[in-house]
Amino acid sequence: MAHAFATLDELGEGYGFRKIRAPLGVTAFGVNAIVMPPGYVGFFHYHDTQDELYFVHSGTARFEVADEERILEAGGLCHVESTTPRRVSNASESEDLVLLVVGGKGGYVERDGHMVDEADIARRAAFGKADESTA
Repeated sequence: MAHAFATLDELGEGYGFRKIRAPLGVTAFGVNAIVMPPGYVGFFHYHDTQDELYFVHSGTARFEVADEERILEAGGLCHVESTTPRRVSNASESEDLVLLVVGGKGGYVERDGHMVDEADIARRAAFGKADESTA
């Protein structure tokens, strides 16, 4: 499958894991969403080889990693290397927490992106720079 679309609601309901990898045909890395109820305390865990990147989609997460505790709100990111124990909990007593978790191993494959249309090369190079027009 060259591409796929879905929503979290289509992948499940209620609290717990929403499997993303298989339904969308992802083969290069693991990916799940987790929906936690208010006040839910997660579990310390680690992996043998797979690093994880957590993205806080909505709500407020409490990350306990090594000797550090951090509260992250929507838009927050946390990377944890495979064998480092971590626990993620819902830090809110009133709102659900929704996380996107991406896992993988094997490292960076270097920059390998290409523009389909050569006319987009300059526009891509300027993207995000202060002098770029919004057109």
